[in-house]
Amino acid sequence: MTVYSQNGMVATSQPLAAQAGLEILKRGGNAIDAAVATAAALTVLEPTSNGIGGDAFALVWHEGRLHGLNSSGPSPKKISLEELARKGVKEMPKFGWLPVTVPGAPAAWAELSGKFGKLPLSDVLQPAIEYAEQGYPLSPILSKYWGRAVQIFQEVLKGPEFEYWFHTFAPKGRAPRAGEVWRSQDHANTLKLIAETKASSFYQGELAEKIVHFSQKYGGYLSQEDLESYQPEWVEPIKVNYRGYDVWEIPPNGQGLVTLMALNILKGFDLFEKESARTYHLQMEALKLAFVDGLKYITDPDRMKVKVEELLSESYAEQRRKQIGERAILPQAGKPYTGGTVYLAAADGEGNMVSFIQSNYMGFGSGLVVPETGISLQNRGHTFSLDPDHANCLAPGKRTYHTIIPGFVTKGDQAVGPFGVMGGFMQPQGHLQVIVNAIDFAMNPQSALDAPRWQWKEGKIVEVERSVPDHIVQDLLARGHDIRIAPDSGGFGRGQIIWRNQDGVLAGGTEPRTDGAVAAW
Repeated sequence: MTVYSQNGMVATSQPLAAQAGLEILKRGGNAIDAAVATAAALTVLEPTSNGIGGDAFALVWHEGRLHGLNSSGPSPKKISLEELARKGVKEMPKFGWLPVTVPGAPAAWAELSGKFGKLPLSDVLQPAIEYAEQGYPLSPILSKYWGRAVQIFQEVLKGPEFEYWFHTFAPKGRAPRAGEVWRSQDHANTLKLIAETKASSFYQGELAEKIVHFSQKYGGYLSQEDLESYQPEWVEPIKVNYRGYDVWEIPPNGQGLVTLMALNILKGFDLFEKESARTYHLQMEALKLAFVDGLKYITDPDRMKVKVEELLSESYAEQRRKQIGERAILPQAGKPYTGGTVYLAAADGEGNMVSFIQSNYMGFGSGLVVPETGISLQNRGHTFSLDPDHANCLAPGKRTYHTIIPGFVTKGDQAVGPFGVMGGFMQPQGHLQVIVNAIDFAMNPQSALDAPRWQWKEGKIVEVERSVPDHIVQDLLARGHDIRIAPDSGGFGRGQIIWRNQDGVLAGGTEPRTDGAVAAW
């Protein structure tokens, strides 16, 4: 059910985190304060998908203008293709120190708070600190993913460097169960230091020293210089106009460009009916063409070989559009993987709106927790290629292709609102489907999120949810798509939406595929 309010709203995947953001709004904070409070709380309340040692991106509507923040961290300056070749590494591993990149999330909180917030960061992070100290009972879907992660990690994480992860997240030798209380004083202490120092402790002080010591002890490449030199970057968001609405994304190294390329292709077709094979087919084909280019060209923006403007040009969209026929095409692209991410949307009664996303990647990330800190380090470097001819090849101090993307919609010079769908390489696909639902078929926020989803995997393989009607599945098979019915909805992303209408009323929807909630007043 779509939730309506006037004074403020927070939508995210964990009810207690949404309430944390709402609490900050009621204390006099604005949407930016609420977003930071919710993001920090999610590192405690949903550690299966993000952590203090992850990255973050944000789109912020403030005083009639949209601002973009890229707070993704680069690879360590001491890592290189040559170094890994010397060690006999032929592809980037999922776990351990090699895929660890500089965490950007704490810097994002401080940057957003300092630039746009109304309350001190120490106040904004207080709800997260309290949940870490006092604990909270796990929600059902959270416990499911936590249990799955512990099972996998017990099988694959071998070595003393991983012991701290198990001490933190499986203190009883297993995952906490639904309704069982989990707490972490280490998390609380770290969040206090971040709050008190406006994140400087994480990059230059006590926390930085602990991170670097841990890295050095177990052969990691992350150094004091990497942390000290890190700064998040304010960027100009990119957009396409889709049927009268401007749809905005963060520019590369994020994969939001894939969504925009797909929409640019798709807008050349009229979509007449939501639940028709033709509508599904056209979206799938546009998305595949966009993903081929995204996987080939997206990397650190300073090292991209093709300009964003070229990929989003009308002439290029028309060129790609002509490749779409009645039958499924076979694009050449890498194999997408699923990922772990949290997304939140926040709005206040003053007109501020925030689209925020943060992640450790692939659930809990690298499997490394810095001792006595609760800092779970991301494994974002896993997306680097070790092919020296690939645009996204590993290099010292380079930002990799990034899966996490916040979205935003405007019309004319007015904000419509933030939206997002987390979930690895599902994210641009979820963005595409949600936007089509909302704009082409005038679905309200909750309906746009509730609708059946599909996910292109590779080649002609497309997974669909069980709720996709059978006659559509049969028609898509006849068109040449290799349709697979997914056993559950866990891989189809988790989205949130907040729209503001012309009267200033907020309308929010939350993901039915997780423990999501909209908190409003």
